[in-house]
Amino acid sequence: MKGNFTDDYKIRYSVSDSLWMQLPDTKFQIIKWNLNEQYLVAKNDMSNPGDGGLYTRIDFMQFKGMEPFEWGFCLTAYQAKDSETAEKTAAADRSNPKKGCGGFPFSRMKRR
Repeated sequence: MKGNFTDDYKIRYSVSDSLWMQLPDTKFQIIKWNLNEQYLVAKNDMSNPGDGGLYTRIDFMQFKGMEPFEWGFCLTAYQAKDSETAEKTAAADRSNPKKGCGGFPFSRMKRR
């Protein structure tokens, strides 16, 4: 999941151990990875166009048979008041990647 990606909406991303960037100007400072349960918790950068200083939970999943898309994500929470609230948000429904993100599909990611 680390590297440079483009989603199926043509939005570009850069993901590292500590920073999730939705280019060009939205940053999430990653404070916790939970690889077993497939999510991360991050603090929204104060300079973001919206929701600066709040907290986000991003659920993710690997895809099979969807090449060139390798994995997908869901912004399960993006306006939480603190990291605990973000983390306790109910997980996205990975059994239904077409509607499991609050009724919407997971954003599919491919390497760029």
